[in-house]
Amino acid sequence: MNEIALLIAATLSAGTPLAIAGLGLLINERAGVLNLGAEGMMLIAAVAGFAVAFHTGSDTLAFAAGAAAGALSAAVFGVLVIWMNTNQYATGLALSLFGAGFSAFVGIGYVGKKLAERTSFELPVLADLPLVGVALFRQHPMVYLTILVTAFTAWVLYRTRTGLVLRAVGESPESAHALGYPVRPMRLAAVMTGGALCGVSGAYLSVVYAPLWVEGMVAGRGWIALALTTFATWRPARVLLGAYLFGGVTMLQLHLQGQGVQFPSQFMSMLPYLATIVVLVLISRNPTWIRVNMPASLGKPFHPGH
Repeated sequence: MNEIALLIAATLSAGTPLAIAGLGLLINERAGVLNLGAEGMMLIAAVAGFAVAFHTGSDTLAFAAGAAAGALSAAVFGVLVIWMNTNQYATGLALSLFGAGFSAFVGIGYVGKKLAERTSFELPVLADLPLVGVALFRQHPMVYLTILVTAFTAWVLYRTRTGLVLRAVGESPESAHALGYPVRPMRLAAVMTGGALCGVSGAYLSVVYAPLWVEGMVAGRGWIALALTTFATWRPARVLLGAYLFGGVTMLQLHLQGQGVQFPSQFMSMLPYLATIVVLVLISRNPTWIRVNMPASLGKPFHPGH
């Protein structure tokens, strides 16, 4: 039973960076902007967060640096696609490739370096409960903060005027513009918010989850986060549940290896990505369902006055 509790705890930790990045991308897409550069933003933020944590010893500053790196990367992307009307798909892929190369170059000096000993976190009293304490109440604060951010995002999107306008911009930017709403600034704000969340996700990987820096350490999580938004039909709570599902698949392969299950390790490592493909194939079998839930102007440029 204790092994199950440890597997649940590992699932929550592994799903957290996916959930944070997925929420950021959901905000982008709710505003009608598709950013395929999540992998690159997360890598840039990961090396920025690790560097700040290494030199200052402060996880808080590291997360702030990751958020800033992600937001700045997203701002460049946003200006290109929102004001200069570059192709969103090509620009996002370019950002992803740039992030991979730039982070590898900047991070050369940090390969093999280690952070100071990590603080262990646990909630008083609750952490001592049998099984449940190990599974749920000995996590990094970011795990619990992610759940709160998910609830806050859902509240903003569906219970506030800001969320209503944001969704209107994603559905029909022409109508929103006709009503006097600043479509382009709102889209840029959504893109930068999404970039900041992707940045926090990247910093979590290099500062808390690993904690170390190696080239390409995001290892496809940015692409899984992109798939999560479709899997979740652009709903925050489902992004969180989907992130834990993929996190569980990732941890299950490690758990099975630890139990001596005789499967090739390469096949085990494929499981999270194989699960992503299977989910997307199943979803794509019902295009009407996607069309009903997807923001109508997702990926489409907006030209004021046209």
